[in-house]
This record gives sequence, C-alpha cells and structure tokens, in this order.
Amino acid sequence: MAQQLTVLKLGGSVITDKEKPCTPSLKEIDSAMKEIAISQSKRIVIVHGGGSFGHPTAKEYGLQKGYLNPSQIMGVAKTRQSMMELNKIVIDSGIKNGLPCVSISPSSFIQTESKRIVQIHTAVINDFLDLGSIPVLFGDVVTDKTTRFCILSGDQLTARLATEHRASKVILAVDVDGVYDADPKTNPQARLIPVLNSARARYLMSSRMTSGIGHDVTGGMIAKVGEMVPVVESGATVSFVNGLRPGLLLDALSGKKTMGTVMLR
Repeated sequence: MAQQLTVLKLGGSVITDKEKPCTPSLKEIDSAMKEIAISQSKRIVIVHGGGSFGHPTAKEYGLQKGYLNPSQIMGVAKTRQSMMELNKIVIDSGIKNGLPCVSISPSSFIQTESKRIVQIHTAVINDFLDLGSIPVLFGDVVTDKTTRFCILSGDQLTARLATEHRASKVILAVDVDGVYDADPKTNPQARLIPVLNSARARYLMSSRMTSGIGHDVTGGMIAKVGEMVPVVESGATVSFVNGLRPGLLLDALSGKKTMGTVMLR
C-alpha cells in the first residue's frame, strides 16, 4: 500500500518579497526546505506561488482577464519565464538540503476552461513520486479553452492535485498565522479561526467580512479557503500555518498540533 500523500503549498508571500519585483526570500526558502528535510516526509508534492515574480508581470499585461489582444502574449512569456526562475531557486534550495526535487511545469499537462482545470494528466507526478522524487510545481500560465490562456493559481493546483491523488494532508504556508475573520494586516480586531469546517468556510466566502481580506491576481486568502473546501470534503486535513515562523511547517509536516487554522470536513 502506497504511503499517503502530503501536498505542501508555499505561498508567494512567504518565499518572495512582494514589495520588490523578482526578489526571492532566500532565507525563508532555505528554512522551508530544511524543515521538509528534517520531517523526512517520504511522499510529498510541493507547489509554490508566484509572489513578486509572477504577479507584477501578470497584472501589467492583464493576464487575469484572459486573451484580449496580441500584446499580452509577451506577458505570457515573461510571466512564465519569471515563474521558472523562481522555481529554479526553490529547486536549488531543495537539492542543497538533500531533497530530490524535480521541476514539473503545470502548463505541460494541464488545460483549463473558464479558468478552471478540466484536463489534467497526473501520471508523470505519480511516476516521480514512485521513484522517491519530490515534484515541485508552481502557479503557471496555462492554455484555456474559453479564454485562450489563464493564470492557474497555485491554490487551485494544490487543491486539484490533492483530490486527484487522494492526499491525506494539505499544508498551506502563508504569511499570517492562519485564517482570520477579517484581514489581520489592516484590522487589529481580526480574530484567528483555529478550526474551520466546510460549512463555516462557505459562510466566510459569502459574508461581507471577507471584503477586507487582501487580494492579488489569484484571489487572496478567501480564494485559498474556497479552493480547500472540496479538499476537506474529500477527507483530507488542511492546515494553514505561518511559513515565516520557524518550526511551524516542521510541526505541521510531522503531524504535531501547531498554531494556525485546521480545516476539517
């Protein structure tokens, strides 16, 4: 019987400085990779966001709107180039820390329709997992049957990989202490939600409380919660932890109780 799968999403706000274009947070990347290595997780897929690598160019060219004019094609190329540069930095850190990381580009095996995944060929991921490798994927620009191309968020990708591969555990490393009932960066009254079931998650998604939660070209925190609803409903446990706090990712990978938000069915 194959070991159960963990899918780890490293948020762009954790592994890059979002205030400085194309600036990796090397210390945080290396810390994450060390904690993965220490955890000795045997069957794990890593997905990372774009942060200051993918988002600025995507926004500049309006890629989140889909195809509008030929000038956007250069934006597609530049955005993918930036994401591959960030992916290499993550891969390099993983290998330096003894992790057999292999890069897999989502655009090579995924197609969307109306910005949602409709075709996904996951055999290559299974094959690399069976070899003992760690597939490392990223938010990408993929072809879309309706809009010709779209930004595939790392969150949607994480959720789909988790359900396709029947992951038992999903961990999202973010730049706050978990899911709050408002944006903790702007609202001092925001309260951390330690445990969140799918019903409460759906309420948060529809509530006006979410209007203050930060957004980027891939949707922000509330989009992460929304993507994770079908994941927990499929039976997996989802944990939101602060990837900027050393040790929390290791605890989550090791199955220890830690500060953050746990989503359950």
